[in-house]
Amino acid sequence: MTSSGVLEQHRKLGLKTLDLKCQSVEVEGTTEHERVSTLLPDGKLISKFFDDVESLHDCFMRGLKSSANDPCLGWRPEPDSPYSWITYNEVHTRARNFGSGMIQNGMAAGNETSIGIYSQNRVEWVVTEQACNMYSMVIVPLYDTLGPDVCQYIVNQVELSLVVCDTSSRAELLLNKAGDMPGLKTIVLIDDATDSVIAKAEESQIEILRFEDVLKLGANNPQEKVPPGYDDLSTLCYTSGTTGNPKGVMLTHGNILASVSGMFGGMFAFAGMNDLMGMYREDVYISYLPLAHIYERFVQACMYACGGCVGFYRGDPKKLMSDIAVLRPTVFSCVPRVMNKIYNEVTQLVAQKGWLAKFLMRTALRMKMKEMEGGKFINDGVWDKVFTKVRNLLGGRVRFITTGAAPISQEVKMFFRCAFGALLTEGYGQTENAGVGTTTMFHDLSAGHVGCPSLAFKFKLVDVPEMDYYADKDQGEICMKGAGVFKGYYKDPEKTAETIDADGWLHTGDVGQWMPNGQLKIIDRKKHIFKMAQGEYIAPEKIENAYIRSEYVSQCFVHGESLQSHVIAIVVPDEDELPSLGKAKFVQGDFKELCDSEVIKDAILDDMLKVGKEAKLFSFEQVKNIYLESELFSVENNLLTPTFKSKRPILRKHYAAQIENLYRQIKLTRMESVPYEKGNNL
Repeated sequence: MTSSGVLEQHRKLGLKTLDLKCQSVEVEGTTEHERVSTLLPDGKLISKFFDDVESLHDCFMRGLKSSANDPCLGWRPEPDSPYSWITYNEVHTRARNFGSGMIQNGMAAGNETSIGIYSQNRVEWVVTEQACNMYSMVIVPLYDTLGPDVCQYIVNQVELSLVVCDTSSRAELLLNKAGDMPGLKTIVLIDDATDSVIAKAEESQIEILRFEDVLKLGANNPQEKVPPGYDDLSTLCYTSGTTGNPKGVMLTHGNILASVSGMFGGMFAFAGMNDLMGMYREDVYISYLPLAHIYERFVQACMYACGGCVGFYRGDPKKLMSDIAVLRPTVFSCVPRVMNKIYNEVTQLVAQKGWLAKFLMRTALRMKMKEMEGGKFINDGVWDKVFTKVRNLLGGRVRFITTGAAPISQEVKMFFRCAFGALLTEGYGQTENAGVGTTTMFHDLSAGHVGCPSLAFKFKLVDVPEMDYYADKDQGEICMKGAGVFKGYYKDPEKTAETIDADGWLHTGDVGQWMPNGQLKIIDRKKHIFKMAQGEYIAPEKIENAYIRSEYVSQCFVHGESLQSHVIAIVVPDEDELPSLGKAKFVQGDFKELCDSEVIKDAILDDMLKVGKEAKLFSFEQVKNIYLESELFSVENNLLTPTFKSKRPILRKHYAAQIENLYRQIKLTRMESVPYEKGNNL
C-alpha cells in the first residue's frame, strides 16, 4: 500500500494506541464529568489532522498532489459496462471550469453565495461541490424525500437563485413550484431537457442551462480561485426531521474537517497494526449513501485527502450489489439494513447446502473469531479461503467497513468481520456534529456500545430527571463539544439555542451511559417519550429495539397515548420467516394473507412478549395488541427519514385507523373479561 501520510501524521501528533480497558478518561479539573479519548496525548482535542488542510478544498488538493493522474471519480456508462474514470486533474479542471462558468453567469464568488443541487450521487454532484469549495460558495442539497413543498421552503429560505438538477423530472418538480419561488432564476440541467421542461421554464421565465455549456463558458473565462477558510460555511444540510419544516444545519469547513480528523486519528489505534488499517491511494469506495447527507460527504472527504477513488452506483438499489461486484471496492460504508440483507441472503444460501459446506462455514467462522480475539487481523489466512464466494459478493477486496445510523446485532457484525476479512467500525453522531462523534475501534470486538469519543470532541452526560437518569450514576443526555459542533440552524436562533447551550455544548437528545472501560452506550432517547394514563413514562424506541430481536419482526412502531393504559404496535413481519410460521400454524396464503391472519398475529404477539420479557421490559412497556402490516416502512413511502429513522408523527397519522381499532379491540376484550352485574354501566 502506498502511504497517504495518515500514519506519519498519527505519529507526529503523538497519538497513542488504545487500551481497550480504558477508552476514555475524565478531564482533570472539571466538575461535570467531561470525558475525552485516551488516544489524545495531553487530553487536548484536535481540530484538524493534516497541517496543510484548512478546508475541504485543501482536502481535495491534498489528493490531487499525490494522485494527479490517477482515477478519482468513476461511473458505469451502460448497464453491463465496466467503470469509466476521470482523474484528479480532470475533476479539478471541471470544478474550476464549472465554478468559473457560474461566476461568468452572474453568481459571485464568496461565502455569501449559495448553490442548490438536486441530484442523485454522480460525478457532476462532486464536480459541483468541488467548484463551490474552490470559490467559497455554500452548497445546499435537495433530495426527493423532502417533497416539493419542502424543497420550495428551502429554496425560498436560502434565497437560491441557481439549482443544479440531474434530470428533467427533478427540474420539473421545481418548475411546478416556480410561481412560489420568485428568487429562482436558473436551473443547470445535467441530462438533456425534455420539451415539457423547456416549455415550463419559458412560461416561468427561468433560464435552463446545460451543465456542459456552463463548463465550456468557464473554460473560456477562467476565474481566480477564492479558496475558503477553516471557519467559512461549507454547506447547509437540511435535516428532514419528523415534524414541521426541516432545519438547515450550518456546517463550516472546520466542522467537517474535525470529523475527518477524528476518523484518521483512530485508524492506527491498534498496536498490532497492519495494511488492513488506514486509507491509501489505492483505495476504492462505492458511493450509494445519499450525498445530500453529511456522512457520505464526510467519508468522501477522507478518500480525497488520501488520494483514493470513488465509484458511483447507478442509482437503482436493486442493482447495487451488481455495481459493487464490478467496482470491487476496498472501503465500504454500510447501513444496518443492507448488512442484515446480505447476512440473511448468505445464511439462507448456506442453509441450502450439504452438511460439509455447513460444517466448513461454522468451523471457519469459529476459527476466524479465535484469530481476531487473539489480536490477529488478516484476510489471507487458511480459513479465509472458505469465504471466497461470500467475499465476491462485495467484489472480493473489502478490508474496511464503516456502519452506523441504527443498532446492528453482534452476530451480524462478527459475520462481516470474519466472512469478508474486513476491519469494521461503528459510529455514532448526527448532522449537527458533522456526522461522527464516537467510533468503535477496529480491534474492539465487544458489543452493545458505540465506542469512545472522537479525538475532536469531549463528552458529558446531563441529568434527565423525568426519566430517572442522572450523570452522577454515569447516565444522562449525551452532550458533546468541540470543533465539529455545527454553527447553528440557518435563520433559526430559537432552535439553535435549544440545541447548543450557552457554553457551546451540543445536546443530542439521546440518552447514554458510560461503561466501566470508558465506552459510550446508547440506552434511550429523550425526545421520544410519552406518559401513559397510569402515569408511567414510555420510551418507544427502547421497546422497538427489544422487539426487533424477534425472528418474526422486521420493523416495529410502538405507540401509546396519555388517555390509554397500554401500548400497541404496528409490526412489519419478516417476509422470509413468515411462511415457516404459517406452515407451523397450518395457515396458508401469500405474505399479505398471512399478515391478515389472526392466528399468525397471535403467534407473533406471543413471541414478541417472550422477547420483551427476556429484554426485561416492564409489564407496562409490553404491547397489548398489534397490527401486522405487509408493506415495509421506507423512505419512499415517507415513513422513514433518509437516515432510516421512523417518522413517528407521520406513522401515527398513517395508521390512525388501525391504532383506533387496536385500542377498541383491547377495550372489548377487557369488557368481555369483566362479569356482567345488574346496574353495571359498561
